[in-house]
Amino acid sequence: MTKCHIAYLACTAALIGAGLGAAPPVVVDEMTHVVSPGESIQKAVDAAQPGDTVLVTPGTYRESVKVSTPGLTLRGMGRDTVIEPGTKKAANSCAEGGNGICVVGTKDHNVEGVTVASLTVTGFTRTGVFAMATDGLTVRNVTAVKNGVWGIAQERSVHGVFRENTARGNGDAGLFLANTIKSEEGATDADGTVVEGNRLDGNRIGITVRRLRHLTIAGNHLTGNCAGVFVVGDENKPKAGALTVSDNYIARNNKSCPKTERLDALQGSGIVLTGAEETLVTGNRVVDNVGKSPLSGGIVLFKSFVGATSERNRIADNVLEGNAPADLVNTDTGKDNTFEGNSCRASKPAGLC
Repeated sequence: MTKCHIAYLACTAALIGAGLGAAPPVVVDEMTHVVSPGESIQKAVDAAQPGDTVLVTPGTYRESVKVSTPGLTLRGMGRDTVIEPGTKKAANSCAEGGNGICVVGTKDHNVEGVTVASLTVTGFTRTGVFAMATDGLTVRNVTAVKNGVWGIAQERSVHGVFRENTARGNGDAGLFLANTIKSEEGATDADGTVVEGNRLDGNRIGITVRRLRHLTIAGNHLTGNCAGVFVVGDENKPKAGALTVSDNYIARNNKSCPKTERLDALQGSGIVLTGAEETLVTGNRVVDNVGKSPLSGGIVLFKSFVGATSERNRIADNVLEGNAPADLVNTDTGKDNTFEGNSCRASKPAGLC
């Protein structure tokens, strides 16, 4: 590994100070560690201090990378910086779990302020980018392609930002956010997590939000999945919900996916709320999502498979067309769900448009 090649801010300050005969240069601690093909990203990450940047130049890197240093930025130089599974025996817990990049805190302390940006993760048996116990994680301009389960996933975390990523052809959700998958618990507070401007294509589900509250899903582009957006709750308290799904483009999510242990077969689902409460679905354009699954339709309210109903959700001011069996579908028996101001032609039951 090349050692700490560049300290951008310190070098710039030194040059300015020397050139102008000004005050002594300002020295900063943050360093940039440059990694080139044939070198180890993990070694650079391990050598970095809080606030440092690990800059990975274009090329293919066959390894998994675990990050637990607060404030670290792991950044590639675009899609041509590619991380794939290694050919050697797993060297860390991230690799052992079948993941590409892991950002992981501890049971008692979240790792804060980590950024993963501008690279590709592909071919991992589980997840391209996986995060657990994080606070303020940013995942930006990451391309997650053909990973076995999730493209980008986060559990038990707060204040996340997932912006302008591409997740394509992953086995389950392109982008998966949850409280925890290892135990049955009530929904937890995501504290304003933002999922914005991402492109989700050809996955089983574009975006899954499972047992979380207080986050925003906005301005995403979802096509060619079996289902676009899933907001999933169950009988645990509090329910999933108190979140916003707005201004997304959700079209032709008509790929066919078989039934699983937890979920019926999927095809042609735009936005699905199941076992959710107090969710605002507004300003979305939902078109040409067509299927014969019980969950098919443009915007669908569906009682969860453990019998939890959806209640006090507001579906307002969306544009829907060409969805089947209908643009708006409500098979839920929950109370106080409202449909208003939507532009659509057909609903089940009739009268929702």
